[in-house]
Amino acid sequence: MQAQPSPDAILQTGLAFWASKTLLSAIELGVFTRLARGPAELPVLRDALGLHTRSARDFFDALVALGFLARTDGVYANTAETDLFLDRAKPSYVGGILEMANARLYPFWRGLTLALRTGLPQNEVAHGGPNNLFDTLHADPARLAQFLAAMTGISRGANLAIARQFPWKDYRSFVDVGTAQGDLAAQIALANPHLRGTGFDLPQVRPIFEDYMRAVGVDDRVDFAAGSFFEQELPKADVVLMGHILHDWDLPTKRMLIGKACDALPEGGALVVYESIIDDERKENAFGLLMSLNMLIETPGGFDYTGADCAGWMADAGFRQTRTEHLVGPDSMVIGIK
Repeated sequence: MQAQPSPDAILQTGLAFWASKTLLSAIELGVFTRLARGPAELPVLRDALGLHTRSARDFFDALVALGFLARTDGVYANTAETDLFLDRAKPSYVGGILEMANARLYPFWRGLTLALRTGLPQNEVAHGGPNNLFDTLHADPARLAQFLAAMTGISRGANLAIARQFPWKDYRSFVDVGTAQGDLAAQIALANPHLRGTGFDLPQVRPIFEDYMRAVGVDDRVDFAAGSFFEQELPKADVVLMGHILHDWDLPTKRMLIGKACDALPEGGALVVYESIIDDERKENAFGLLMSLNMLIETPGGFDYTGADCAGWMADAGFRQTRTEHLVGPDSMVIGIK
């Protein structure tokens, strides 16, 4: 007998912002960082975070029901996942992207309907800011630091996978284009001691990148090259990497960047493009498709794409072989061999 249609999925998705904002507020308040120091009863946790008595219990119990906290005999504690990934004191912290989502993306996404009708960004640009998101970010050191940390948070799992999955033994050098804080370069260097690397980004990024390399302990093998990929050629290397870069831009710019990567490589060199690559049938990787809508909110012309799309652009630029490999979660990499 065929099951009767149910509105459950519709209602759950339509009101998903309730759960999302509860988690984002918990990160903003430092709930998981506080509990990483030890479990706590309601009054202790409430007072430590400066919360009102009215809804603190509902707030913490909602986090229990959502699976982000555990509670035993009235004592709250992190789960294994939130303790590892949402404690700001741990190097495994991935909350940077969620902090940015809370501070920036959450209010901007209310403009999605207007963006769909107009094709125009709904971020700072729509409110009188600079015409380019990255000009806005780089003009404010605090916001830039938050953005770069966010890129580390959203990329960490894929960075670790690339550092181990790509055949690095066949190469000696790499350049990470649009390196941000530099976690991809750092993870590659940590896993492959024979490699020397370069992070390429705008000059404002240098101190943040160099501090990160020192903290990780690879500053003797990974340096920084300042520049704009719009104005300069890319540094030469055996492998060029672009993580969460191409989706920021329109198709002509995507093609231009792939072309510059090809020019920077020797014969046999490799271009590695990775982000939330949409599946070729465009029906499974919901995260990648939603990320593409986020590019609508954030950029004048950016969009996400399938592995087949990217492979076609690489072939047009002169790459003789291409392949797509899954990394972790929604992320995959497209590899082109010159």
